[in-house]
Amino acid sequence: MDGRDLVRSVKAFGSARGRLALRVALRRRRTDAAQQVPRGPERARVPGVMTGVEHRPGGGVLRFARSELLVRVAVGGAVFWGWDGAEPTPSYALADGCPDADPRAVLEPDKDGGWRVVSERVTVRVSRHGSVEILTPGGLRIRRELPPRWWEPVSGGAARWVQRAEVPSDARFFGLGGRASGPRLRDGTYRLWNTDPRGGFGPGDDPLYITMPVQLVVADSGTHLAFYDNTRDGLVVLAEGDEGAGSGHDRHGSSRVGMDGGPLRCWVVAGTPARVLLGWTALTGRPALPPSWALGPQHARWGFGSAREVRRVVAGYREHGLPLTALHLDIDHYDRHQVFTVDRERFPGLPGLAEELRRGGVRLVSIVDPAVKAEPGNRVYEAGLAADVFVRDARGGTARGLVWPGECVYPDFTAPRARAWWGGLYEERLAQGFAGFWHDMNEPASIVPFGDPTLPLSSRHDLEGRGGDHREAHNVYGLGMARAGYEGLRTLLPGERPFLFSRSGWAGMQRYGGAWSGDVTTGWPGLRASLSLVLGLGLCGVPYSGPDVGGFDGSPSPELYLRWLQLAAFLPLLRTHSAISAGRREPWEFGAETLEHARGALLERQRLHPYFVTLAHLSRLTGAPYVRPVWWSSPGDRALRDCEDAFLLGDGLLVAPVLGPGTDRRTVRLPRGRWYDTATGVAHEGPGQVVLDAPIGRVPVLARAGSVIPVRGDDGGLELEVWAPAAGRTGGGVLVRDTGDGWEEPEVERYTTALEDGRVVVGRVVADGSVEPGCPVRVRGAGV
Repeated sequence: MDGRDLVRSVKAFGSARGRLALRVALRRRRTDAAQQVPRGPERARVPGVMTGVEHRPGGGVLRFARSELLVRVAVGGAVFWGWDGAEPTPSYALADGCPDADPRAVLEPDKDGGWRVVSERVTVRVSRHGSVEILTPGGLRIRRELPPRWWEPVSGGAARWVQRAEVPSDARFFGLGGRASGPRLRDGTYRLWNTDPRGGFGPGDDPLYITMPVQLVVADSGTHLAFYDNTRDGLVVLAEGDEGAGSGHDRHGSSRVGMDGGPLRCWVVAGTPARVLLGWTALTGRPALPPSWALGPQHARWGFGSAREVRRVVAGYREHGLPLTALHLDIDHYDRHQVFTVDRERFPGLPGLAEELRRGGVRLVSIVDPAVKAEPGNRVYEAGLAADVFVRDARGGTARGLVWPGECVYPDFTAPRARAWWGGLYEERLAQGFAGFWHDMNEPASIVPFGDPTLPLSSRHDLEGRGGDHREAHNVYGLGMARAGYEGLRTLLPGERPFLFSRSGWAGMQRYGGAWSGDVTTGWPGLRASLSLVLGLGLCGVPYSGPDVGGFDGSPSPELYLRWLQLAAFLPLLRTHSAISAGRREPWEFGAETLEHARGALLERQRLHPYFVTLAHLSRLTGAPYVRPVWWSSPGDRALRDCEDAFLLGDGLLVAPVLGPGTDRRTVRLPRGRWYDTATGVAHEGPGQVVLDAPIGRVPVLARAGSVIPVRGDDGGLELEVWAPAAGRTGGGVLVRDTGDGWEEPEVERYTTALEDGRVVVGRVVADGSVEPGCPVRVRGAGV
């Protein structure tokens, strides 16, 4: 036990709550100790030599002396392999079950006694000893899975396993969910266990709230994504290759994945970065489309405390000429922190307040925690008991933890009946006037002074009728909660797109909404971690996310606050937020100069709103994140693969935020092509580095030559901002018009740009040729 943790617990809850926290933690430790079966003697196992094959659609089953391997290439090119009877389903990650097998992919003999499956986009080669290689159509090897190893208890039970893979020596690793130390994942060990880090976190903290066994690997030979479909606790050990090693040395990069039980199965998707994300989200679900207003500036604080304070803050935004589209209420608006309640003394007439704000263009968003106070008379608790929807302990009672209301029980979101019951509870939130929801504490978290801050591992879950314990259910708990909320809102409010984002989740969570950083610490390291999290989640298929602007704890300096806001103005979720004990985050609290520059950042976000709408629709269609690493279009550029302090916003803009104090100039690495400084119009040629001004009032933003950026014009209408293509080159872009917050399917308008006789020509691509665009065009760029 860490005495400092206990002191913090007592301070947080008061002495009575501190004693309760201690009791809950001790009970959890005793429960897990009583249920834990000591691991006895084990025997190691490897596949052995191949003994035969069985042909199946898209591949087949390859049998070895002590194991068997299923290999299947799906329509679209995704490769599945699973050992010892592991099939693609059941899976919490896959959106619509297993895709059809590619009928053209056939298992055939290979050299040295192995077999291979050749398809249009990849070749899968299996050796006679059980290694699995993924090759490009041209024969370049992009990944080699060595024969796995299992450790099986002699007395029976689940086998733990380790799978080691080799990648090219120049490869760089990304992904694994939301990691503060990325986006490029250096050599080290990464845990796969969604975890509340207890307070503010920075780049050195791992794991965090969202972990995924999803690796995105970028190398000269190509890009691929590998997903080990196993929800249990695990460790991933990454090691980059030695590009300068001489002959006889191991030049490979490597990944070692180890799981304490569960299936050994994997999906691999290969191609360009865009094709990889297209294929990955075809498997796990296209990203949910947020309503239009959720792409604007939003404000939150734990501790608004009253309806009067809410009105004061919203009025402040209006009086200072600052755009605001949503305001978020934290747990202090609940009745004694109990979910699906309202403190009617501090927030009387909440539906009226919500309607009043909506008339002014501001929506109310409610926090929703999964924990339900275990107290007789609590409406939600009593209803949940009657419906039998709570997680059980090993003895058949309700599993309990400690959260803000006190001792709590937890809905079992792995049970369909529990998801349906929970989704119906959002009717109360809608009746209070809330238009959106953010899910918190859903790892699930239990606030204890020591030990793992979650439910006992022996807690029992439904797991879609299969039954199991918290070891298997923990990592998908937040995913199940997101599904319950999203599907409930679809039923309750069928005419509007739900707005929902979550602190925790797993592979496939993009189907139901987005994510936010959680409690990132106030400080320059926290600012850097914010960008890492957004980029990493985007490469795992979760495009809509953002940090707490200014950090969750502490009081940022005016400079730090402004630089954070300037970064967030170009991220999908732009939201200020802070702890109840932290300093305020309203822009006018930081002085007149900061207010002026903050207004500029927020107005620029509003000017780019049509671009964000377009990116949101493209993300839904293709899986491509709004925010992309600078190597996205040039994965073969090794220097770009190592660039972590800038990003692309869509195809058209490159943003270089300021991530350190006292900076008024910064180096920016450019991808290939011409890039215009949007502040000065000066053109720069890539690839290479340039040094650009970064005064306190703005950060460097560059536009790709030839790009078409939809923006709001000076009159508030839609306008196309076109950046002149270089001589002899063409360009283009797309526009998806804002059709509101319903389900209407908008048209994707495509535009081309060209330089003809010194004049920029813009045309809209239609079925019968090119016509002039249907909205105003403003051409920018050198010489225009």
